[in-house]
Amino acid sequence: MTATTQLPPTAAVPAERRSARLVTEVLAPANLVVGVLLVIGWHSTDSLAGAGWGLLAGAFCGGLPIAYIVAGVRRGRWTDKHLKVRSQRWIPLFVTLGSVLVGTGLLLALDAPREVVALVAAMIAGLVLTMAVTVWWKVSVHTAVASGVAIVITVAYGWWAALLFLGVAAVGWSRVSLRDHTTAQVIAGTILGGTAAAVVFAGLR
Repeated sequence: MTATTQLPPTAAVPAERRSARLVTEVLAPANLVVGVLLVIGWHSTDSLAGAGWGLLAGAFCGGLPIAYIVAGVRRGRWTDKHLKVRSQRWIPLFVTLGSVLVGTGLLLALDAPREVVALVAAMIAGLVLTMAVTVWWKVSVHTAVASGVAIVITVAYGWWAALLFLGVAAVGWSRVSLRDHTTAQVIAGTILGGTAAAVVFAGLR
């Protein structure tokens, strides 16, 4: 009789953490911000010119802020680029807000497409709400951004795009699985980001 070797229940944990880490990294806020700006930029003009506007906005809304955060991590100012420690979020959030505001001014001065400006305005609203909550709680920025992206693309392209909320759920699972957030924090982030996008983007586009 051949004996079979059974793996202990904990053997699956490393694989789960790897999957959660992959989702967290691939669907990180900076990646989603640049991606949705390119998509909405294209949608605003149905041309590469629109994508160019999205890329310009993405540099200020995603590229420069994450570059600043990564530089801070390398210098030892923050523990990680996802800013798991709530007290470390303030300076990066203010720098991000400043970068987005500068980008907004540039977009307005150059007469960027209305949809692109509306999206950036929605990002500002979501960022300000996140900063307000950060005073007393560590809300999930990952799910806030992912939810906002899902709402924006749904508003622009139609209800079929609501399937993107499956991705939001995956992001929420990854944050809880990695123990970077509680379930309540990822749900709050989802509501916060989605509400800002629904009200501001839909209202200004």
